[in-house]
Parts: sequence; C-alpha cells; structure tokens
Amino acid sequence: MKSSYLNPFKISTLFMAFSCAPLSNYACAGLSAKQQESKIQGITLYNQYKPAESELRIAAEAGDTEAQFYLAEELREQKRYITKESQKWYEAAATQGDLYAMLRLATSNSDLCSLLNSCTDGSKKPAEWLELLNKEAGLQAKDGDGEAMYILYLATGKLEWLEKSAVASFARGQWLLANRYKEGERFFFPWKRNEEVGRWLKASAENGFPEGMLEYGGFLYETSGDVRVARHWIEEAAKTGHVSGVSSYGAYVAHAPALYDFPLDLVKGYALTSLLTELDGGGNIKPYVDEALPEIGKKMSPAQISEAKALAKQWKETHPPLSFFPGKFGF
Repeated sequence: MKSSYLNPFKISTLFMAFSCAPLSNYACAGLSAKQQESKIQGITLYNQYKPAESELRIAAEAGDTEAQFYLAEELREQKRYITKESQKWYEAAATQGDLYAMLRLATSNSDLCSLLNSCTDGSKKPAEWLELLNKEAGLQAKDGDGEAMYILYLATGKLEWLEKSAVASFARGQWLLANRYKEGERFFFPWKRNEEVGRWLKASAENGFPEGMLEYGGFLYETSGDVRVARHWIEEAAKTGHVSGVSSYGAYVAHAPALYDFPLDLVKGYALTSLLTELDGGGNIKPYVDEALPEIGKKMSPAQISEAKALAKQWKETHPPLSFFPGKFGF
C-alpha cells in the first residue's frame, strides 16, 4: 500500500506482477496485457458508477487481488448485501492480503445479509477476520504505511489512527481528518479548529486528492476571500478527472454560474461540460448536463462549438478518465 494518494488511472497497462499469500486458492501469476487492460477498464467503470462486472471478472479470475476486491464490491452493490459469490471474491482478495477485503469480511455482521438472515458462512468468522486485519494492518502501520493506519481507523473508530494516517501523508486520511475536526472531533479553541481544518485540507490537496483540492479551494474562499488560490485548486481537481472538479471548472469558466472570478471561456466551459455526457446518468449527473450544456451552447457560435468539441477530445486524450473517486470503504 502507498502512504500517499495515487491516481488509480495512471497505472501502466504493461505487465504487472503480484505476489500471492500461501493461503490463496488462486494462481500466483502476473496479468497479461489484456487482463491488465480489463482491470483498468473495470476500475474506471466502477469509479464512474457504471456496470463493471465483466471487465473486473477477467482480472479477478486471473488472480489479481485488487480486481477481486472490486468485483466483490460490484456484486455486493448489485444486491445491496454480501452474496455467496461476493463473499468468495472478498475471501480471495483477503487471503492475498487485501486489507479492505478483510475489513469488509470483519464487519459483515452489520451487513444487510444479517437482517435478511442470508449471510454465507465463510472460511473465517468476522471476529477472526478482524483479528487478522488488526495484525496485518498493524504490521504495515509500524512500517509507516499511512493507508494501513487509515484502515485501522475505519476498523476501530479510534481517531488516533486517522491522525497518524494524516501525519504519514495519506491524502484521503488527511481530507477525512479535516472533516472530522470540522464536525467537532477533538477539543480546539474555535480559531485553532479552523486552522487545523485548513492545515489538513491543504495537505490533502497538495498530496493530490481531488476532494481535498475542492474543499481547500472553498475553505480559502470562505475564510480569506482568496479567489486566485481557490481557482487554482478547482482547476487542479478537474485535471485529475474528478467529476465535481470537471463540472465546477466547466461551469465557472462558462459563467454558468460566474463564481471565483474565472475569466469567461465559453469554449472551455462547453468542452468540459460535454465530457460529462459519457457518464450516462452515473452519479445522477445527467440532469445537470442536460440543463447546463444547452445553456452554454446558446451563447456560442457554430465555430465555437466545433472548437469546443475538438478541445473536449484533446482533454480526454491527455487527462485521466472521469471518476467520482469513491472511497474503497465508503469514505
């Protein structure tokens, strides 16, 4: 695991090897180029809230741990509870050391399957998975892995782990800590609380987490009226492919609405907004696009619209795919 945020869509499509735990029933082999391509496409679709099962299954069946976890998540979300097959893939990932899969299995007692009395008996009980998770994540945390510390926070609810994750530069942990402080966690004098929220939002933004970028931009605008830096972080969030970043940046440069004093650029605004049409309603963005795109287009000439379409194509070719950047465990 990485101790800072990395954009999952910058993964190379070249051959990628991984190691298997002794308990795994799945072949320990690297993915072929085609399998790796399917994995990346599957994760891209999953992060766009589109059906991703068939793509993820190719890499999962080849033994890829991350694909196994995402496939399990996809199957669970289809039924809204852990099914027999999703349980199988969670266990496949967990036995290869995936901490998020361990966490999902450790907390399965609170899954909807418990209410439906349809939970599948696994190879271990939830308490056993929790014990294994604490052991494995604890070892990684000792080595300074900020993401392992973050997972321990999710498993235990102890804010100390989230604070350690932030100190270890795990960007999603920094963003979540800022929000926990904003919600009232820990005692701070009012001015100090605001300072700590800003500190960790800034760290998250600088470490590349798009939600942190957007929130830090808004924080600066609200607390200091600094529109220049706020504009910078909105644009940076858009460059990551974050849906809210792209939609906000597109709207603001097209002055639909005019916020943060962005210079008017109808061509760029139309281009960015048009990119969102490929989400086909994923994340409930389609109603916004259906309203905003014609509104921007009414102010443009046919030549400008043609220029915007060319710019949209260029942007798509030079930036990561659109993503809602959902947390692997809800945050």
